[in-house]
Amino acid sequence: MGGIEQLADSDVVRAYGTYVTIVLLKMMVMSVITAFFRLTRKVFANPEDAMSSSKGGDPKKFVRTDPDVERVRRCHLNDIENIIPFVGIGLVYVLSNPDLLTALLHFRIFAGSRIFHTIAYLMPLPQPSRALSWAIGYAVTISMAYRVLQNILYL
Repeated sequence: MGGIEQLADSDVVRAYGTYVTIVLLKMMVMSVITAFFRLTRKVFANPEDAMSSSKGGDPKKFVRTDPDVERVRRCHLNDIENIIPFVGIGLVYVLSNPDLLTALLHFRIFAGSRIFHTIAYLMPLPQPSRALSWAIGYAVTISMAYRVLQNILYL
């Protein structure tokens, strides 16, 4: 088998694909949750979005903030800030040919920490539960970056 075919057959690549898909889907679900909160609380970001709720009245009264909508949005932004670096660094990490069990440990801990972070954010659970779940996921991404630099540093 050639390089690409061999890489595609790799258990590490399949594990990466699985966990990246899980966290990206989780991040996408946050958009749906944000929309749900906006619609059920009639809180919109733009006047044109509020037109259907205003029923001939002033749509500007629906262009406002709501604590629940903002909480969901902040959780979604936190996902974007953390999942995108995981995806990028994770790809380079996978290409550095890591041990399968070590890679699975990184991927599973990250995915679990992001899922727990969302639960802790939306319920909300008392601190430091959310902060710890964020820190664990962040540490996983840093660990993968360190292993990449340690194994394939090119100067």
